[in-house]
Amino acid sequence: MHKHPNTRRMLRWRPAAAALAAAVAASTFLATPSAQANEPSDPPANQQMPAPTPGFPLPTKHTQKAHDPASDFTAKWTRADAKQIMAQSDSTVKPGENSMSPDVTMPEIPEDFPTMNDDVWVWDTWSLTDEHANQISYKGYDVIFSLVADRHAGYGFDQRHWNARIGYFFRKTNADPAKDKWNYGGHLFVDGSSIGNTEWSGSTRLMKGNQVNVFYTATTFYDVKERNAGRGGIAPDAAIAKALGKIHADENGVTFDGFKHHKLLEPDGKMYQTKEQNPGFAFRDPYTFADPAHPGKTFMVFEGNTGAKRGDYRCKNEDLGYRKGDPNAETLDEVNNSGAYYQTANVGLAVAENKDLTKWKFLPPILSGNCVNDQTERPQIFIQNEGGKNKYYLFTISHQFTYAAGMRGPDGVYGFVGDGIRSDYQPMNNSGLALGSPTDLNLPSESPEAPTPQQNGRQFQAYSHYVQPGGLVQSFIDNVNGVRGGSLSPTVKMNFRDGVSQVDRSFGKNGLGPFGYLPTNVQVGGQGHYKK
Repeated sequence: MHKHPNTRRMLRWRPAAAALAAAVAASTFLATPSAQANEPSDPPANQQMPAPTPGFPLPTKHTQKAHDPASDFTAKWTRADAKQIMAQSDSTVKPGENSMSPDVTMPEIPEDFPTMNDDVWVWDTWSLTDEHANQISYKGYDVIFSLVADRHAGYGFDQRHWNARIGYFFRKTNADPAKDKWNYGGHLFVDGSSIGNTEWSGSTRLMKGNQVNVFYTATTFYDVKERNAGRGGIAPDAAIAKALGKIHADENGVTFDGFKHHKLLEPDGKMYQTKEQNPGFAFRDPYTFADPAHPGKTFMVFEGNTGAKRGDYRCKNEDLGYRKGDPNAETLDEVNNSGAYYQTANVGLAVAENKDLTKWKFLPPILSGNCVNDQTERPQIFIQNEGGKNKYYLFTISHQFTYAAGMRGPDGVYGFVGDGIRSDYQPMNNSGLALGSPTDLNLPSESPEAPTPQQNGRQFQAYSHYVQPGGLVQSFIDNVNGVRGGSLSPTVKMNFRDGVSQVDRSFGKNGLGPFGYLPTNVQVGGQGHYKK
């Protein structure tokens, strides 16, 4: 398992990122994973949860206790929890500055960022992995998968979503991450072969030999032309699907073929909201994994919304989560009268019922954000050994403009920690916020398409964060001070332990590593075609 270039003894950002290149080149790999937990992150300097802030409600008490994955216990990300985001924000900063703690603030991305590829915009990205989230070097190549859209097709960057395809990139494993660009391999699937006309995010696992399972969101838009022209609005269909195919590698690079597609899951309307219940429903982003506590089973987490017709849900005391007698608590009537019940995000769970991973069964959600937020995108389970015990981190991403009335938070990574897949999850840092783009939370929320000039120019600098072994975090560039993105952002490092996170500003250059740095930590297929 290789040492990430993130420790003081390995890196002080020597010229041309030589330390990063040296660390990668000197990496030692394992033929097979040594453990079922992820390669852990370093601990933060301070492992204490933030202290209560006068004038704000106390966070909900959470036990982190594990429950059977098949039970009906669902952890709550409560309003009392999410109120801690503002409690930990500085109300005295000048307008447009960053009001969040440096510990949870992503360093600023430069405006002159490089274009990853001249032909396609690139956003949501993930690595070739195994069932334990180890990142695989296959025959000497690192391989990543991204949502891509044609830069030259006549539509704009914000129309990319209904033109999205899964593309892939590769480069030799011991390449210099600061100098050597990713090679674009093209679309992963043959045109017209996938389920649906648009491919959204998922995860990719190397199986036996050279077989790969690509889990993805099969989305079907019925008004692509109208949407590209600035019109449209017919709700798409969405299903979770997978494609089993083969990976090949030789001196010319990496290719894929032979994919056979299977539709796996569609929302049930009971636990997970359907298109008929809400045209703006979410059902996407499958992430599969094995759990050392339940050998032989394969689980999947995904983004969903609480099943019910939009607007029918009403906030409950457990959604608010205030402690009895808290003088700063909201009342149930206040929250419901605000319309907060329209926001009903959850993180779903499913379990495979066969070894081929073609049959799946829904289990109840493991986390709900009812009356807090409407989106918990791209969830991941990250298992980290802490003090001899596996701790389960549930990471997800969300937007500031998807929060419920009375809530405020940045675009970024949100995390929760417990003792098992299904736990009474403790929000990281008591709030859930683990890493966000620089934002002045004292100003109203906005969207990246039309930010106001008063706000911090980097509030939408990066999104769709993906947490990697060792606490490295990759994302894509959206809007840096008015410059739109479509390329991978610099990788940052997040140290976390005991539910507390801290940006490691000793990593890279003032906390920013190379652009698009997704290093591998397990070698498969022998020495292969490593760069000489």
